[in-house]
Amino acid sequence: VRDLATRARDNKLAPEEFQGGTFTISNLGMFGISEFSAVINPPQGAILAVGGGERKIVPGSVNVETGEKEKPRIQTTMTARLSADRRVVDEATAALFMGVLKEYMNQPKLMML
Repeated sequence: VRDLATRARDNKLAPEEFQGGTFTISNLGMFGISEFSAVINPPQGAILAVGGGERKIVPGSVNVETGEKEKPRIQTTMTARLSADRRVVDEATAALFMGVLKEYMNQPKLMML
C-alpha cells in the first residue's frame, strides 16, 4: 500500500492500477473546501465527497421534561455527500450507508475491533 501511495503522489501509476474500482472517496477538505458534490466516473458505483471541518455555533438542546436549555456551543462539523449510480445503489441503501457513516464519524471508537 505504501508503494502504491508513493507512486500515486509521484503520478507514476499505470491506468490499470487506478481504474475499474467500485467506490471512490474524494477529499477536497484539505484544500479548504467545506462541501462539494463529486461526479461519478464509470464504472464506479458511488463516490463520497468529503469536505473539510468547519467550526460552527450550534444551539444547545432543550430538556423536554424540565424545559431547561443548554447554552449554544462551538462544534467542528464536516460534510460528506454520496453520489451513487442508481443502477448499482438505490436510495434506501445509500441512506443507510450515510447513516452508518455518520454514527462511525460521531463515535470513532465503534470502528475499533
